[in-house]
Amino acid sequence: MITKPKGCHDIYGTEAKKWQYVNQVIEAMMEKYHYDYLRTPIFESSELFHRGVGEGTDIVTKETYDFKDRGKRDMTLRPEGTAGVVRWYVENKMYGGSCQPVKVYYHGTMYRYERPQSGRDRELTQFGVEVLGSDDPIVDCEVISIPVNLFRLLGLKEIKVNINSLGDKESRDRYREALVSYFTPHIHELCEDCRERLHKNPLRILDCKVDKENDILKNAPKTLDYLNETSKKRFDQVLTYLGAMGIPYEIDTRLVRGLDYYNHTVFEIEAKVEGFGAQNVLCGGGRYNGLVQELDGPETPGMGFALGMGRLMMALDKENISLPIKDHVELFILYVNEEEKCYAMYLAQELRMNGFIVETEYQGRGLKGQFKQADRLHAKYLLLLNSEDLKENLVTIKNNETKEEDKIDLDYLIYYLDEHLESEDSFHLGHDGEEMFLEEEVEEEEE
Repeated sequence: MITKPKGCHDIYGTEAKKWQYVNQVIEAMMEKYHYDYLRTPIFESSELFHRGVGEGTDIVTKETYDFKDRGKRDMTLRPEGTAGVVRWYVENKMYGGSCQPVKVYYHGTMYRYERPQSGRDRELTQFGVEVLGSDDPIVDCEVISIPVNLFRLLGLKEIKVNINSLGDKESRDRYREALVSYFTPHIHELCEDCRERLHKNPLRILDCKVDKENDILKNAPKTLDYLNETSKKRFDQVLTYLGAMGIPYEIDTRLVRGLDYYNHTVFEIEAKVEGFGAQNVLCGGGRYNGLVQELDGPETPGMGFALGMGRLMMALDKENISLPIKDHVELFILYVNEEEKCYAMYLAQELRMNGFIVETEYQGRGLKGQFKQADRLHAKYLLLLNSEDLKENLVTIKNNETKEEDKIDLDYLIYYLDEHLESEDSFHLGHDGEEMFLEEEVEEEEE
């Protein structure tokens, strides 16, 4: 028997409906924030990720799925979303447009060859946003607010932003020199990966998972002590704007993130999730003002974040958050003979095209079996076809919960269903009674 690859998942049924619901919330939020959806290829030139993500990162050195295509070109399954977005931005000369900044979001699969564990898979789905073309600190805060508001709307509690600044190039270079001087006498007390990072990218030592509790890392120089005045002022502005937005934060001077392209603001967002242990981080991101240049574009500021959808769904499950998914059939059509079966298919077609969730019988079951199938599908209403009734343009409709029946004219069926089924104009976010409207908002009637 062929089985799915290690570190990959099949998503189906109620679980899939939960994923779809969260996707709807994300899409509705992005519309309100006025971000455009962007879809980039699942595989790209390996050079893009080696240059964009960084040669010294774990993602590139250990985790990428690399292959040669039939033209002998080096290709890589995308391990993250930012590099592809920046490549699109440069290739299409988006920097030349009159409407700046360019604000986009993506939602798709990424691939990393790492040891599968809870919340970490080899095929993962990420939602992320990127803003290119503005260095204003309010952009940093807007980007941070998106996952904060998403988590709040979904019902997660005690959302907190952990934030730090790496400063501009001058500040980062000064900090890098300080780290090299500090770690050099202690380097043999750290893991093998940290020894390799010392001269390639010493900031990555602070992000080490092996030595994170080592006193050498805990006592390392702090980024904020090496910021120049311009970088300090910028970071203070970011914190001021976060306060104005009512977003709680905590400065974490050890936070550097795992990718080479970050500068200035870096952040992670955590929520209180029972069963997640000490690591409740659900997303992270930061500013990357040099990445567009690194990928052959002009000097352009950028800011973004990404979150793993699998980890978010785990958090919602562990917090027992009930999502208002549609897990029912609105109408189940029952029939007995071939004439009724043919009419059932006609009705199913018409009703589905009028917006109703309709099912019918496909296994040749008798009426008793069809009633049981309707119950298994949580059908709200049953439509019982009868050849004699159909000659008079009549059908019997039954409320599957109250068991009340009505015999109605077929011409009235759509009106009957509209009247008796709940309105689906809006979907509820399950958080303190708040709602987000997917359809156009209906204006209140004037008295």
